[in-house]
Amino acid sequence: MLPSSLLKNATLGRDLLSRRELLAKTGTGLGMLGLVGLLGDAGVLGSTAQGSELSQAPKRAHFPGRAKHVIHIYLNGGPSQVDTFDPKPALARFAGQRLPMGNLSTERPTGAALPSPFRFRRYGESGLEFSEIFQKTARHADDICVIRSMYCNTPNHEQSMRLMNTGDERLSRPSFGSWLLYGMGTDNQNLPGFIAMCPGLPVSDVSNWRSAFLPGAFQGTYIDTRKTRVDELIDNIRNPALTQSAQRRQLDLLAALNRRHQESRTDEPGLEARIESFELAFRMQTAATDAFDVTREPKHIQEMYGPGVQARQLLIARRLIERGVRFVQLYHGDVQPWDAHSQLEQNHRELASQCDQPIAALLTDLKQRGLLEETLVLCGGEFGRTPAVELGQAGTGNPLFGRDHNHWGFSVWLAGGGVKGGMTYGATDDFGYRAVENRVHVHDLHATMLALLGFDHTRLTYRYAGRDYRMTDVSGTVVRDIMA
Repeated sequence: MLPSSLLKNATLGRDLLSRRELLAKTGTGLGMLGLVGLLGDAGVLGSTAQGSELSQAPKRAHFPGRAKHVIHIYLNGGPSQVDTFDPKPALARFAGQRLPMGNLSTERPTGAALPSPFRFRRYGESGLEFSEIFQKTARHADDICVIRSMYCNTPNHEQSMRLMNTGDERLSRPSFGSWLLYGMGTDNQNLPGFIAMCPGLPVSDVSNWRSAFLPGAFQGTYIDTRKTRVDELIDNIRNPALTQSAQRRQLDLLAALNRRHQESRTDEPGLEARIESFELAFRMQTAATDAFDVTREPKHIQEMYGPGVQARQLLIARRLIERGVRFVQLYHGDVQPWDAHSQLEQNHRELASQCDQPIAALLTDLKQRGLLEETLVLCGGEFGRTPAVELGQAGTGNPLFGRDHNHWGFSVWLAGGGVKGGMTYGATDDFGYRAVENRVHVHDLHATMLALLGFDHTRLTYRYAGRDYRMTDVSGTVVRDIMA
């Protein structure tokens, strides 16, 4: 029986699937992941030969890359850049006053300048500046590159989150993790190569990790981390009625019957995928039980990450990377917790307290195990927040008030995987509103990440509906200055 969560992944966001589509797509997440090398690997990225399309065996990149894995720490909702990684002392001088260059358009009217309620200080030999709410993460300043000049297209959560995750604001585009599995394969054939963890669901739910027109083998497997037991995290991971030896005999018989059925249907890759999905589910009974069980970690490691859902997610992420999983994405909370339209100080301080220690622990852990050099860590949201207070609240300049969405300029940071640490790249204006120096669009970020993984983003393509699609659409420039 295929895990019920995978059936849910296969159909969410769609009103109707044909029977043929269901066979082809039901394996999204776990279902098709077992189809590894059965048809051979053509070794040509962008080819539509069936073997290279569906194989998840490790593949050669375009050139030697520094990174082999990605951990994406998604602070969903849009953290404020001027309260985290981009200090703007000029805001204090204009507190309660209109900004001299005026306010940029966003979703809601904004008013006077709102200074950050948090102190910034310099860390490490590099002197990189961090807010007090990320002071533990800041101890890794010399390993971190903060891009302060990010920008995107719209001040809307759904569109901007899809852009950050799939390179397109619309639906039906493959996610970064799916592109990476398609191009690079995965090292562990007993676990999904792309895993998305969230305590609930973020905005736009499964569209953030779907494979779209890429084969369903490359879609992310969703894990609801509100649950703690392994048999709850992954539905039907254990068979309560049969022993493993009995399951093995059952699968052997089922495989023989399915092969016979397939003999006259060689043009149906979905049938092959279904056969192998059962095999992967069988193998996962052991592999997943081990990988997701953080109680197997020594006590001092568990204490280093600390308590809470976010800490558990980050520790699981390290365990998955250590076992060869290619792409792990973890969302901080349900829907969009960082969306601080009001009570920003309370919101950001509380949320940062949940993830500052475990993020610092993750970087320490990866570094101690020699994994940081080959693991690219990305941290940030879909956009930033305005330096001006959002109107509609009583008064201006009060640090308890909130900020609206800001797609004109925001920050993300990268560490490991061939990134230069201890540096900032680009800049926003004096008030943190608009990216003005060395501007980096989301397409540029994706192109740079792919380059760190060994791919020319213009050559990692998939032919669909008469067009060669790529992660970066028809744009994107690699930011060489942040690469070691």
